[in-house]
Amino acid sequence: MFHQPDLFEQSKQAASTLDRTALDMAGLIERISNVSTRPRYAFMVLTLIAKAAGKGQQVGPYVVEGNRHIPVRDWLSDALIPLAQRDRRRHAIIETVQAELSAKGELPEDPALAEGAVEQEVRNRVRRSARCNVSRAVSDLVKAGLLRRHYQGYRVDHHNRGAQRQAVYTLASGVRRALPN
Repeated sequence: MFHQPDLFEQSKQAASTLDRTALDMAGLIERISNVSTRPRYAFMVLTLIAKAAGKGQQVGPYVVEGNRHIPVRDWLSDALIPLAQRDRRRHAIIETVQAELSAKGELPEDPALAEGAVEQEVRNRVRRSARCNVSRAVSDLVKAGLLRRHYQGYRVDHHNRGAQRQAVYTLASGVRRALPN
């Protein structure tokens, strides 16, 4: 099987410090804030990963929700989308999508159908953006030594990335004890 090393592997210093010291909530937050430009967001991502992992240390490549299997990055993105509901940029995206669909002639005449089409396209764009934000936050957590990331799946059309592979996240030892239940 193809192995791709993580481009954001934790530093040796972060790994050795995590092994030697008992991690508490304050230490966890300090460690995240030392490496992340968005520590609150990274902390939320870490908390959601721990929640999805349940009693285990690992989550992915899919999260089971009801009878659906959702890729872990999509699940995290969907969980964090409500943060964008109040964002003024979301209103700008809605206006842009309405203008684009109208210009292409793809906006239905029926107001209810038009609203649904606009909402679906806005959701797709916000999810795409959220996936990038989740990846950035996970990279920060990996740098902090709080998480390990690898990929599962089969690569078929590219020598290095992509191609039907999904992320798997593993919590570092001690992280679960530091997080609230």
